[in-house]
Amino acid sequence: MTEFLLAAAAFVVALVALGMVRILRGPGNVDRMMATQLLGSGGTAAVLLAGIATGEGAVTDVALTLALLAAFASFAFVKAQSMSTPPADQPQADRDA
Repeated sequence: MTEFLLAAAAFVVALVALGMVRILRGPGNVDRMMATQLLGSGGTAAVLLAGIATGEGAVTDVALTLALLAAFASFAFVKAQSMSTPPADQPQADRDA
């Protein structure tokens, strides 16, 4: 069972590595943010799988930290995007000025 869990963790890490490519070469900011969310979720899953496989109980703190960082990164992205774009109910002429 340990080998299976470690193989699953390695598979998740490989998928997260593919997500890193999207972060570096993504066509837009939203694509990069979604890849960052994948990094947080996949990193959490990989750490938990490896922790269960090795019997380490302290890795849950690391996994929770990764999950919180991903949530805060998402919040910061949405906040920055909302500050840089005008409200949708504002007329077009006012947006261009």
